[in-house]
Amino acid sequence: MTPGIVPIQRSKSLHEQTYQALRASILSGDLPPGERLVETQLAQRLQVSRTPIREAIRQLQKDGLVTADGLGGLQVTTISAVDAAQLYDCRLALEELAVAEACLHADSVQLQQLEGYVLQAEQLVQEQTPVLKVMDLLDLDYGFHRLIAESSGNRWLVTLLDQVFDKMMLLRVQTTRHNPKVLEIRIEHRQIYQAIAQRHSAAAVEAIQSHLLASKARVVDELQQLHQPLDTTETAVV
Repeated sequence: MTPGIVPIQRSKSLHEQTYQALRASILSGDLPPGERLVETQLAQRLQVSRTPIREAIRQLQKDGLVTADGLGGLQVTTISAVDAAQLYDCRLALEELAVAEACLHADSVQLQQLEGYVLQAEQLVQEQTPVLKVMDLLDLDYGFHRLIAESSGNRWLVTLLDQVFDKMMLLRVQTTRHNPKVLEIRIEHRQIYQAIAQRHSAAAVEAIQSHLLASKARVVDELQQLHQPLDTTETAVV
């Protein structure tokens, strides 16, 4: 075998590998929101033919991660302020149920894992590195919320939230690129964890409501500022 050449994983089809690679690039921000997708460029980048690229993009369209750009092409989906507000409303409904059920069903291992996510986020921010590790915080945020859903014992709830989380990751990448402070998970996550650990359902629901509503306000405000047309005229202060 020639050194340096990674063999194709036979356990997965080329289409599946291509889909997973493009999906990961979108959710990591490597292919940012609004980026135009050109089959020939993507095929060259992934060293595959255009056929698996085309099939993967078709699947990403079904997932809502790729949309038409209005010019006959395709681009990475950009989330509007209205979309963001509606996504958060969906999360509120689903995650209120998740934390209430997690208070009843979370086991000791899951509680330790939840605390681990909280501690990692707190440590990451306290390090005060020159460049905030936004993607690391996003990963911790996703892991924390998904584990709560898993702790509920309701697999259908997890499936529904997974569909929302993909769009949320796209949204967070879109907003944190401009303002990392949009992502505030340290204090809010600790409050949620403590309520679940104490099996206090009402407090857990209140904490998740407060967390998601605050996050919704920050993100929607950021999107509105990003999409606000520039005003080149000076306005008098009255």
